[in-house]
Amino acid sequence: MQLQRIDMNLFPVLEAIYTTRNLTRAAEQLHITQPAVSNALARLRRTLDDPLFTRSPTGMAPTPLTESIMPKVQEALSLLGASLSEQRHFVPQEARKTLRLSMNDMAETFLLPRLLEVLEQEAPGITVESFQVPREQLVKELAANTLDFALDVPVPTSPHIKQQRLMNDRYLCMLRQDHPLADSASLTLEQYLKLEHIHVSSRRSGPGLEDIALNKLGRRRNVKLRVQHYRVAPLVVLRTDLALTVPASLARQYSARLFELPFQIPQMDWHLLWHKNQHDDPANQWLRNKLLSLVEE
Repeated sequence: MQLQRIDMNLFPVLEAIYTTRNLTRAAEQLHITQPAVSNALARLRRTLDDPLFTRSPTGMAPTPLTESIMPKVQEALSLLGASLSEQRHFVPQEARKTLRLSMNDMAETFLLPRLLEVLEQEAPGITVESFQVPREQLVKELAANTLDFALDVPVPTSPHIKQQRLMNDRYLCMLRQDHPLADSASLTLEQYLKLEHIHVSSRRSGPGLEDIALNKLGRRRNVKLRVQHYRVAPLVVLRTDLALTVPASLARQYSARLFELPFQIPQMDWHLLWHKNQHDDPANQWLRNKLLSLVEE
């Protein structure tokens, strides 16, 4: 039997009759009339091609089919009720939810350890899935509710997408602790340009923010290595004489020599993005506030 042929509104009636074993008491429980209960039962009997209940001295006795389907029916109604209740009143300790986040490897490194620590204590039933959605698909995924939040630099988006700045991250130059320049009090522009650099980009070619800033000064750095992810670049720095221009939030996680850049470069803004349809959802609000509080610490 095809599920779409069944009126799902009939199953609360079935459950009420099963629980009370009486049509009148089922009607009182559902706050409807007894004829309405009888009519719903008749419709369900025709749909399922089974009497469902037979009259007995102790009330309405369920048929074998009713007995076989009721555990799943009651489970489904319970899950639906819990879901509707959660939409109105979000209780973190009782929540059962998968939180889906789009972010790059650097955001994962900075945020996920803190987030999972909080969830373990305050909302242990929430699981997390992290993956990176291309920017051109973010609006579609957020609108389809296949994605709860995105963490990214501020980008022009649909008017249906809300965003709030999470943090502002400045760039530093990272060298290994025993690098020949490690004992320097500061890093000059000439010293920076003499270094061999790691450039991090998911693209196969093209300049980074530091290259654009240097081009405005008529200067150019020597890129020795181009990699896709910020997570691997510091590991290369710790084993070589290469330099890495890296956001401070990531750089401070390593035992390395950090220098202020000897030229101006725009800071990195991290924004949290979500769909406006989820803006007033209690679960979304709680998770949103937690994400914001993690970067304020």
